[in-house]
This record gives sequence, C-alpha cells and structure tokens, in this order.
Amino acid sequence: MLNLTTRAAEKVKEIQGAEGLAEQGLRVRVIGGGCAGFSYDLFFEDETTEMDETFTSHGISIYVDMMSVQYVEGTEIDYVEGLQGAGFKFVNPQAKQTCGCGSSFAT
Repeated sequence: MLNLTTRAAEKVKEIQGAEGLAEQGLRVRVIGGGCAGFSYDLFFEDETTEMDETFTSHGISIYVDMMSVQYVEGTEIDYVEGLQGAGFKFVNPQAKQTCGCGSSFAT
C-alpha cells in the first residue's frame, strides 16, 4: 500500500488542475541513482499496464510498476515546505539509509 498525506494530495490536485491533468494518475517509480543508491520519480500518466499495481489515496490514482512496488510498499508521501525549499517527501519504512537531501535511499 502507498498513501498520500492530505497535504500531498492537495498539492497533487493543485498541480493536476494547473496543468490540465485532472484525468491522469500519479506514477511513482524507483530508479537507480542518487547518492544512496535509489531515487524516487514522480510524474503524471494517463495509462497503466498489466505490470502495474494501482492504489487510490484521497481520490488520486497512483500507479506503481511491479519492480518499484517492492521498494515503496508501506510508503507515505507528504508535501513539505521549509527554508530549503518545498517538495514531496517520502517516508519509507523500508529505507535503511537516506541521503542528506532526502531524494535517494538504500534498502
């Protein structure tokens, strides 16, 4: 299961509205790279494949490919604003290590 916080869901809906993407779901992917080994990738997409798991959180469809789902199971996505900027924050219980910027992790 993958969940959005209320604040993250509001931000996703805001971006969907501003970009005219209200019919698209949020694709969550794990890719190799970053200083800790893996990085998260978020983007809007209108289609799924038979290799995707689909979740719904706060009315938003979330698509995760089979390879990525093993790394994000149980993850909560939040949206934070602070002195160093704003962005989506992943709270992943499977991450054994994260980098200082918080955009990559290791399991």
